[in-house]
Amino acid sequence: MDTDNKDFTQTMSAWWQYNQDLYSIFSQNLFNNSPVQKALNEQSAEDFGEWAKEITKQPEIFAKQQLNWWQEQLKIVQQTWEQSLNASSEEIISTERGDKRFLADEWQDNPWFSYIKQSYLLFGQSLLDSIRQTPGLDEKLKERLEFFARQVINSISPSNFITTNPELLKLTIESEGQNLINGLELFKKDMAKSGDMLRISMTNENAYELGKDLATTPGRVVFQNHLFELIQYSATTKQVHKTPLLFVPPYVNKYYILDLKEENSYVKWAVDNGHTVFMISWKNPDPSMAEIGFEDYVVDGVITALDEIEKQTGEAYVNAIGYCIAGALVATAMAYFTSKRMKQKIKSATLLTTLLDFSQPGELGVFVNEGTISALEAYNLQNGVMHGHLLGVSFSMLRENSLYWNYYVNNYLKGQPPMDLDLLYWNGDSTNLTAKCHNFMLRDLYLENRLIANKEVDIRGTKIDLTKVKQPIYALSTRDDHIALWQATFKGFQYTSSKTTFVLGESGHIAGVINPPKANKYGFWSGPALQGEANAWLEKAEHTKGSWWGHWGKWITQFTDEKVPARAVKTKANPGIYDAPGEYVKARL
Repeated sequence: MDTDNKDFTQTMSAWWQYNQDLYSIFSQNLFNNSPVQKALNEQSAEDFGEWAKEITKQPEIFAKQQLNWWQEQLKIVQQTWEQSLNASSEEIISTERGDKRFLADEWQDNPWFSYIKQSYLLFGQSLLDSIRQTPGLDEKLKERLEFFARQVINSISPSNFITTNPELLKLTIESEGQNLINGLELFKKDMAKSGDMLRISMTNENAYELGKDLATTPGRVVFQNHLFELIQYSATTKQVHKTPLLFVPPYVNKYYILDLKEENSYVKWAVDNGHTVFMISWKNPDPSMAEIGFEDYVVDGVITALDEIEKQTGEAYVNAIGYCIAGALVATAMAYFTSKRMKQKIKSATLLTTLLDFSQPGELGVFVNEGTISALEAYNLQNGVMHGHLLGVSFSMLRENSLYWNYYVNNYLKGQPPMDLDLLYWNGDSTNLTAKCHNFMLRDLYLENRLIANKEVDIRGTKIDLTKVKQPIYALSTRDDHIALWQATFKGFQYTSSKTTFVLGESGHIAGVINPPKANKYGFWSGPALQGEANAWLEKAEHTKGSWWGHWGKWITQFTDEKVPARAVKTKANPGIYDAPGEYVKARL
């Protein structure tokens, strides 16, 4: 018996050491190695120093907060004692809605693990409340402090360690540590393919093939230059709307988020509804493209695509759809046409989750300060690109529990390979950003907010002015978007002179947009004119169940003209280059 106890103790010690070593390596890669994290660490130290100064000015507030924490901790101890005596008692602190870290029954039923969970939640809640309640701190500083504090809080969650997570402990004992052996292999594979920052696999990278499993809508690449391929999709109706439709995806991701599978493809839905659909597929940049800037994406990208569509169809006007930062590209292109006194080729614009006014950057605001942006600019200039994996991990840390730590636990501690999911596959299929373009976004857009200023953005020598844009706009934002806050997008659209139909979808930046009608999942708000304050608009708006796609489909027919015979994607005059999805989209980092 003694030998068995000794062996068990040694085994548990080895498992504990493994977890600690893994966490140490992981944390070093996560928080120290990348230039993004180095810059953020410096900003964090400065911000916490400012917080400490304010606390010392009013120590009585901090003392009161500590007393409240101690009283709540005593309540947890009392509740745990009662639970251990089989007395019924409710938990003092419960998990927030959507927190999936503590779903195992033992977190509630076992007094010890319930105590660990509640004490941890109390610590996190108390720390964040202390920041929020400290007077003398401006709101941007508080936002950054909350972000940095949240990263620390969630990194030390008891769910991340074997001996404090009952689910992991049970799994490790029952499998005799096989889960950790499997996890170590997964960890090694991720380390081998990571760059400046450890990138945890969210899905099997060999699970899908573009053109076969994803990006399957039939079409043909009809044009290619150094920046993009232009895809024309095959019609599925005998007649099509006369005015073509151009999708402009963000250059920070690959286009097939708009064409995942047939059942959730916005592209396929538009084609089936009689549109001649074109898609820009951006080239995944390498360091040789370091000098490609935002203005090049406007002129050599969007405007060149418009020219090529006219050659393909004979139509001088196009209805354009811009998603995220590509919405800013489309708006800038419209302003460029006006400033150059050129023929306006965009008849209407649909701008999805698009910021024009960058004064409210949401959780991305943690990166928007002189120190962090200067560090990122230096990194970009040195490397020629902002590496896509680094950018992807940085975005994941904005939702660290759902997009990072849960995969750490699942992959490395449970030893379970990630599941196959189309959206996660797309999310992991990262793209680089050119140094010049990323630096423009960081400083000119986010830090200095120059896009809404009169003639402060220069496009190939032409100063643009968004107030000169008059084409009709359909503006979709989403309620839970943490990248483009809907209140900020609402404000930004008011800088144009367009008649704007504003629609607010349920869910977030991706799910709120990729919301096919057949799924009948998320609804939307619409109705009032775009003016005044966002929340006042929402109070008057009408809620509709179901996808916004149908609402947009009715709106866009105002600008499509009569029907014409379906257009072929391959003719003797325009044979194209090769079939969709093309080659640019297949380039992986």
